[in-house]
Amino acid sequence: MGFVMLLVIGVYVVAGNLLNGVGAGSRALAQGAVPAAYKSLVQKWGNLCPALSPALLAAQLYQESGWNPTVVSPADARGIAQFIPSTWATHGIDGNGDGKRDIWDPNDAIPSAASYDCELAKYVKDVPGNASDNMLAAYNAGAYRVIKAGGVPAISETQNYVKRIRSLEQSFAAPVSRIDPTQQAAGAIAFAQSKLGTPYLWGGEGAAEQGGRFDCSGLTQAAYAKVGITLPRVANDQYNAGPHPSRDQLLPGDLVFFSTDLSDSRAIHHVGIYVGGGYMIDAPRTGAVIRFDPIDTPDYFGATRATEDGAKALPTTI
Repeated sequence: MGFVMLLVIGVYVVAGNLLNGVGAGSRALAQGAVPAAYKSLVQKWGNLCPALSPALLAAQLYQESGWNPTVVSPADARGIAQFIPSTWATHGIDGNGDGKRDIWDPNDAIPSAASYDCELAKYVKDVPGNASDNMLAAYNAGAYRVIKAGGVPAISETQNYVKRIRSLEQSFAAPVSRIDPTQQAAGAIAFAQSKLGTPYLWGGEGAAEQGGRFDCSGLTQAAYAKVGITLPRVANDQYNAGPHPSRDQLLPGDLVFFSTDLSDSRAIHHVGIYVGGGYMIDAPRTGAVIRFDPIDTPDYFGATRATEDGAKALPTTI
């Protein structure tokens, strides 16, 4: 235990000196970020026009439905792309060429979402500013308002929508260079260390009535809440709280995930906080305590460098 604690401190000091940035312009998807059933569709249709990318399309779909093809919103938006029936009537396309335009079929709905985005991009193509930002603003507020404003209009809902989707985009894009360490990582690790030896509790969030106990995602949520980053409650949504470093780029404080399906982040079943040297602090299971565990197991899925903007971009209900 003493060796691992020293390892944590040593690795974190080194990590704090890494100041490389996230590369821009990547059009590849991060491994497993898009469920395998939809990856090829998102990759293909996300390249439909220059203002769109697979990661940007993925961010919109995740924000709209959480990849649920059967969801219906209170406003009667339907399916994985959350089309209102009236919008579908004019913008839905037969994406798979089977002769039908089915709002519930991701093979039609995902291509239709991309097609609609690119139609909007054409409407605002002569507007100054970033083409993707203007496209997203047109999606939220309408193309006329973007044209009239000469860019993203001064509407808080629209500005927040553009920022959310562009931040969430980073979770679905494969990074092309090293990712900045976060200032909050050390505080999150310190919180998790303070809970070592605490018994596991399914559904535990550390509340007094729960005896201060946690489950795996309850621990990671509480650790990052301590440093001002609000993560979702469950592990497979925490995966989308920031960009994804590769195994050889892990830094202390990164969230590390484990899945029953290595091609699908929605199948993630466990999360811990990386501390360096191949170890994490985690709340493993009923009957165990919060402890150090190795991360290199057959179900290791990947990692997320949780960021404030990334966490704020996540939908509150999906």
